[in-house]
Amino acid sequence: MDARQTDKSKLPSRHVTEGPERAPHRSYLYAMGLTTEQIHQPLVGVASCWNEAAPCNISLMRQAQAVKKGVAAAKGTPREFCTITVTDGIAMGHGGMRASLPSREVIADSVELTIRGHSYDALVGLAGCDKSLPGMMMAMVRLNVPSIFIYGGSILPGSFRGRPVTVQDLFEAVGKVAVGDMSLDDLDELERVACPSAGACGAQFTANTMATVSEAIGLALPYSAGAPAPYEIRDQFCAAAGEKVMELIAKNIRPRDIVTRKSLENAAATVAASGGSTNAALHLPAIAHECGIEFTLFDVAEIFKRTPYIADLKPGGRYVAKDMFEVGGIPLLMKTLLDHGYLHGDCLTVTGRTIAENLAKVAWNPDQDVVRPADQPITVTGGVVGLKGNLAPEGAIVKVAGMPAEKQVFTGPARVFDGEEACFEAVQNRTYKPGEVLVIRYEGPKGGPGMREMLSTTAALYGQGMGDKVALITDGRFSGATRGFCVGHVGPEAAIGGPIGLLRDGDIITLDAIHGTLDVALSDEELAQRRSEWTPRGNTATSGYLWKYAQTVGPAVNGAVTHPGGARETQSYADI
Repeated sequence: MDARQTDKSKLPSRHVTEGPERAPHRSYLYAMGLTTEQIHQPLVGVASCWNEAAPCNISLMRQAQAVKKGVAAAKGTPREFCTITVTDGIAMGHGGMRASLPSREVIADSVELTIRGHSYDALVGLAGCDKSLPGMMMAMVRLNVPSIFIYGGSILPGSFRGRPVTVQDLFEAVGKVAVGDMSLDDLDELERVACPSAGACGAQFTANTMATVSEAIGLALPYSAGAPAPYEIRDQFCAAAGEKVMELIAKNIRPRDIVTRKSLENAAATVAASGGSTNAALHLPAIAHECGIEFTLFDVAEIFKRTPYIADLKPGGRYVAKDMFEVGGIPLLMKTLLDHGYLHGDCLTVTGRTIAENLAKVAWNPDQDVVRPADQPITVTGGVVGLKGNLAPEGAIVKVAGMPAEKQVFTGPARVFDGEEACFEAVQNRTYKPGEVLVIRYEGPKGGPGMREMLSTTAALYGQGMGDKVALITDGRFSGATRGFCVGHVGPEAAIGGPIGLLRDGDIITLDAIHGTLDVALSDEELAQRRSEWTPRGNTATSGYLWKYAQTVGPAVNGAVTHPGGARETQSYADI
């Protein structure tokens, strides 16, 4: 068929490439060196979150070139573009972290606007950091054009005096320096070797958690999310994704055919089984929201409760993402979950086959101890637990992977801080006491604004040897690298008068991850009295993007989303 006769009658790119009235539009495409054939082929957006901000993003442009070759080989026309990333490791512990969660929305919005504005027919999205992964997946299901997700890959572990290390060791080293357990010279040596390559943080922190989600939810090719960034096999996965997205166009397989209630449950199950980041309880509801599916923190927590924890991954375990990839990858984890009834095998994926069909030839590897069989778990309950009680009517979340059962219940007096800096100062100066529940509030989606992560504080506690001697709760978030009894996403948040905003020093708080409760020993009458005396607290976000974000962002229980979502949609972009 002549290129001019390619049937684009149902593809969005017809609005810029077909018919005499589109001659001005085609002139721009000719100006960039496209041929007539390329102009009249499907146009595929190749979006990456490449930048020079951090190692998790630095290899994405290289991988995007492999995607483009795959698209071209399958008779599509790739159009590359970039969007932002805010990298948590660098934003952590200061005001820059307020930009982190909002960047998820900017990524989704900017990809949507680029695809809409230029009428692309499909999307291959590459992302490498905590918020860029869910942001890219949100854009895919929002646009609903044929799409494939590609993770940029994890970093390799560093080596410090003969032992493997990650950036988590550095954050905890800060606490060791504060108490004299590490010298500044040793810290200098460690920081030079902890991150030896391109790629995202190597343990089952948020990036690798959401990479696991990308395969489990069906938006990524099998095995593609496990290969570390420096491995050249990544380019093969990228080229394959470029070719495969052309098949999805031909078969009209769209993200909302793939992302369903069942696939969201599969994603939550793999998070629990891998001891993944609590941030998944924020991102899965947000992805569901784009589809018009109600899937809240409580739904995620219910899956966590009934899923065994089986992957011995850092920060609670012994291994990193590279290790799991080399013994069988995410499909090995998914296979044992499927075999023991913890996954829905009938969910469609970007291969055009179901989860069960993708995993049919995956053999169990008995010569490894990174992933256990699902009927022989590390613990019978998932590595992440949802909590609810009079201190968290809208729920909260805690990561218990690697915590013994006797450490999963904690009662103590509150020590209240309005903002992370005040708490971090108390930790650095060691003015807190063992047995206290440190409360960091006014760090929620609206109150921060931006719902900062608290890794600097929690890591410093561990570095001081106090990680299991205090608990910490916040209406903000915790990094996937956090360990210990650290409860995040407490809702409603303090900024809107939630119970966490009514706490006073000395109030007795009980955290119970075994029964899933979070309570303060105050009567309903006392809470009501304090609420009547409460007044809103301002913040510094009085203009700019953070101000706009604070006006629109919703509660953490629903994913901290900023628009009405698929439920209110009357026409998806894919059907224009």
